[in-house]
Amino acid sequence: MKVLFIGGTGIISTACTHLAISRGIDVTLLNRGRHRDPPAGANTLSVDIEDAAAVSQALAGASFDAVVDWIAFEPAHVERDIALFRGRTRQYIFISSASAYQKPPTHYLITESTPLANPYWTYSQQKIACEERLLRAYRDEGFPVTIVRPSLTYGETQIALAINSWAKSYTVVDRMRRGKKVIVPGDGSSLWVITHNTDFAKGLVGLLAREQTIGHAFHITSDEVMCWDQWYRVTAEAAGAEAQLVHIPSDFIAMCVPETRGGLLGDKAVSVVFDNTKIKRFVPDYCATVPFTQGIRQTLAWFDADPARQQIDEPANALWDKLIDAYERGAQEALRGFRS
Repeated sequence: MKVLFIGGTGIISTACTHLAISRGIDVTLLNRGRHRDPPAGANTLSVDIEDAAAVSQALAGASFDAVVDWIAFEPAHVERDIALFRGRTRQYIFISSASAYQKPPTHYLITESTPLANPYWTYSQQKIACEERLLRAYRDEGFPVTIVRPSLTYGETQIALAINSWAKSYTVVDRMRRGKKVIVPGDGSSLWVITHNTDFAKGLVGLLAREQTIGHAFHITSDEVMCWDQWYRVTAEAAGAEAQLVHIPSDFIAMCVPETRGGLLGDKAVSVVFDNTKIKRFVPDYCATVPFTQGIRQTLAWFDADPARQQIDEPANALWDKLIDAYERGAQEALRGFRS
């Protein structure tokens, strides 16, 4: 089986690359070649997907059993891919996002038939538009699209929590270890799912070149569900710390820090529980087997193995301190006013 990954060196795509290679799949990565340690066994085409002439030359005469685009975020990207891979692949997998599902959901259990509607987050709206264009191409011309919707996913290099720095994710653990307060949106009781990248990979690789999946959408997540307080406390315990949690309403956070509005109100502020029946039906051996208590310890072991990995996002730290101070002072002033 010949597979092309556009991108292929991110948190979830790297795990998929490793698993695909271990299963004997011929994997080619098409990216800008900036990753210093590409997965062993993968073929690499160091090309910017936005450079049409270079891509055309690099892929001249090539065809694939499956193409996965990990870095398509807006309709123009999938329009480019439709033109590029029309008639050249048996399957095109678009990596969408579970944040595209209706927010807030009208039913607690999310299936692939849950409506796609996110009024808060441009990122999700763009993913929805991409899905709509690809499904139109499937209906109109038989373009072989399969849609995959990951939710919050982590690996050894990423600590995924509701309020953290994505680029320097050790920051929240550093705060925990120094006894500083960390922010949890809402009252910490919203249910959430966090999936290990090696578990996600089992589902994605199981879908590759499966003609039965054409025209279908799948989310691939763990079945482990905890509230946000639990996710934070398990992380703190793994870090050998005690979590000093501060519950701040998501609306207040979004008002103070508008750039967080999409990721909170359009995603992590509401309870999310996924029904994984469909991926298990199409990939019968799919099962998420890495519990968070185990996965987060592996992640922290990676960070602790090299102090150079423990990078701190100081601007984020300062912003969180300011936000916590503003909320706590405001709450005290409101309480005094109420009591008077």
